[in-house]
Amino acid sequence: MNGLRQGAWQIAEVFGIPIRIHYTWLIVFGLITWSLSTFYFPTVAPQLPVASYWIKGVVAAFLLFLSVAIHELAHSLIAIRYRLEIESITLFIFGGVAQMKGEPPNPRAEFRIAIAGPVASFVLAGMFFVIATKTSEIGLKSLFSYVSNINLILGFFNLIPGFPMDGGRVLRAFLWSKKRDYLYATRKASKIGQIIAMIFMVIGISSLFMGITTGLWLILIGWFLYSAAYGSYQQSTIHALLENIKVKDLMVKELVTISPSMNIQDVINNYFLKYGYTGFPVVSEDKYLGILSLRDIRNIPDRDRAEREVSEYYTKHKAEWEVSPEDTVISALERIIRNDVGRLVVLDGAKISGIITRNGISKYLEIKGYVSKIDER
Repeated sequence: MNGLRQGAWQIAEVFGIPIRIHYTWLIVFGLITWSLSTFYFPTVAPQLPVASYWIKGVVAAFLLFLSVAIHELAHSLIAIRYRLEIESITLFIFGGVAQMKGEPPNPRAEFRIAIAGPVASFVLAGMFFVIATKTSEIGLKSLFSYVSNINLILGFFNLIPGFPMDGGRVLRAFLWSKKRDYLYATRKASKIGQIIAMIFMVIGISSLFMGITTGLWLILIGWFLYSAAYGSYQQSTIHALLENIKVKDLMVKELVTISPSMNIQDVINNYFLKYGYTGFPVVSEDKYLGILSLRDIRNIPDRDRAEREVSEYYTKHKAEWEVSPEDTVISALERIIRNDVGRLVVLDGAKISGIITRNGISKYLEIKGYVSKIDER
């Protein structure tokens, strides 16, 4: 889901949660407006002028995506009650997603967070249904009836027991409470989610062969759900494996440091080529100054390297690139990904005590993943 951050811009903030729109949202907004304005409203209210169809089409599309935002906001507000941080809510081509940091602390929290979205959709469906029944004007009645029906469909669709959909998360909460094993519950719910996604794709392909063009949407939705189920399982597994591991347990303690007065050619020959690392801490008189990485020096011409010093090129230390030995590895990994760096410096007070790297975390996960596969057998 991290890819949704690219190509999205913030349009509002509700309860401190940024609401963003991905550019793919505009595609669906346009398609819904067009289909309602040219097919739905002319059919249910043929006596209205053409301009009225387009106005109502835009309003209906807006209410639909407002409903999706409220659905995701319901998840988010319950998650916040359990002290889970919500980075943002993003509306995109397949609906919406609340980007939550961390995982629910227990099955009850998982269930409540998951069910909040469908409950919100059913409440919205009832609200718009009441408005439709109280409205006599045929155009407005058809508009609110449409939004009511869509919210009803949205609520039931999300209850399909395929992880990471809401129904899949409810299923995971149930399995988690019965087995008392978070990873087992996640694995089973994810597999069911992938099976359901493949069923969507098979139905979509069959529909295309029968000349039903809407089958393409089923294929796209199935592909998205399959990818999301697999990705969410990986993310949940990584979080479960790392949340109780401290940085001090995985950090590299035997440091190889360089001095700011060294020339670049010596650093390349005696450090980058010798050790194979992509970056080295820069230390002067036991004081940590920053990091010199390959990307910092790659554009220096060969003829100038012997004349240039590390002090000219290293990246000065930043608080967001530093962690404490007592921090969790999952928080360190999130910081590495967020800042797009290969390593973080581990500071114990003002003294550098180690480095934790993306590769080191990956190797640990590979080993734990292998052990988990053996355990499953």
